[in-house]
Amino acid sequence: MTTVPRPRPSRAAEAQESVKELILRRGLMAGDPLPTESELMEELRVSRNSIREALKALQAVGIVDIRHGFGMFVGRMSLAGLVDELAFHSRITLQDGRNHLRYLIEIREILESGLVQRLIDLGPEADLSPVGDVMARMEAQAQVEEISPETDRLFHDVLYRPLSNPLVSQLLGAFWDVYHQLREHLGAPDEPPADVARRHRDIYDAVLAGDRAAAVAAVHAHFDGVRNRLARLPG
Repeated sequence: MTTVPRPRPSRAAEAQESVKELILRRGLMAGDPLPTESELMEELRVSRNSIREALKALQAVGIVDIRHGFGMFVGRMSLAGLVDELAFHSRITLQDGRNHLRYLIEIREILESGLVQRLIDLGPEADLSPVGDVMARMEAQAQVEEISPETDRLFHDVLYRPLSNPLVSQLLGAFWDVYHQLREHLGAPDEPPADVARRHRDIYDAVLAGDRAAAVAAVHAHFDGVRNRLARLPG
């Protein structure tokens, strides 16, 4: 049996790996400055075209941050690319009746069901007073029949901050961004604002009480309204 040799990576692809290795070798962190284009060419022994192509590719995935007039820096982790891709493909499935957005909502529900239990495990270490402030704002908005999307999002963001896991905020934010990019395709919400506020209050109160079962049940109930909106869609 003849073995087919693997094609050799392009010069630009090799340059990408070399830049990543340079970042790791020097112990650079997000936001740290990178060598100039000319310095990279000299150190990595690659052409200007190859290094430029490599840097553009690394910028596209967030590894390199190119600020024109200021220089190049190690990029900060971002899920923006994932959000755009998920939103676009979810919109395609809405058009052809498959409605994959429901799967994203299911993943978020599973994630939050676990997060509330981790939060309860922290016990008194978890400072939930900022959540109470957001909850008060939400209930005040519900009284005038309009809870802003920003307040809804802030509740979930602040709730899980005591876990000190930056990926949690980014992942939940990504799910939120996808959902709200598609909100015009989902129709009007079914639940009155007072019910929305009550469901958030149930989550907050259960976490405060340290009641794991009630907290998980409240999370599931919170997503009932979202499921009802999705159920009206074809697919």
